[in-house]
Amino acid sequence: MEKFEKICGIAAPLPMMNIDTDMIIPKQFLKTIKRSGLGKNLFHELRYDLKGNIRNDFVLNWEPFNNAIILITGENFGCGSSREHAPWSLLDFGFRCVIAPSFADIFFNNCFKNGILPIKLKQQEVDYLMGEAEKKNKLTVDLSNQLISSEKERFFKFDVDPFRKKCLLEGLDDIALTLKKSNKINDYEDRLENEKPWIILKE
Repeated sequence: MEKFEKICGIAAPLPMMNIDTDMIIPKQFLKTIKRSGLGKNLFHELRYDLKGNIRNDFVLNWEPFNNAIILITGENFGCGSSREHAPWSLLDFGFRCVIAPSFADIFFNNCFKNGILPIKLKQQEVDYLMGEAEKKNKLTVDLSNQLISSEKERFFKFDVDPFRKKCLLEGLDDIALTLKKSNKINDYEDRLENEKPWIILKE
């Protein structure tokens, strides 16, 4: 998983509430178990018409928002079914951070596990950053200091769980966390083989 320390770039404004995971990545695109290639189908029903043509009325189809790395949106983002493809598609599109007043719990947790930083802010703070995004002003997200800053040098402090912060800063997903304990795992397997050899399956 790519480390998350500090990012600076364009933020895409999406002032919609209750965006569910089916809107983020529709069910017909869930057949793959690969994390790559899903970005082109992110918000598919909003980005394309019924014939598959690009719609001109959706923010992610406009310059420079089609290259945004931060998404600013409404409350209860990521509600609905618990599909890990939702953060996969956001990440593959290029988003590293999502800012909203609130998130659905499962989506919120899945973001951290896939290298995306979800940030909860007060509605008035989200509204200000939404305005900055609409003006195409860049935002900076500094995870180490837990600060968001605008080009106008306004700063917003955000909270993040210390363990999740450490994992993002060091680029540790669940697999990497397990591998950090590989010595202890190997020691346990060796001890188990000596004490209860009938349990260990040999190749």
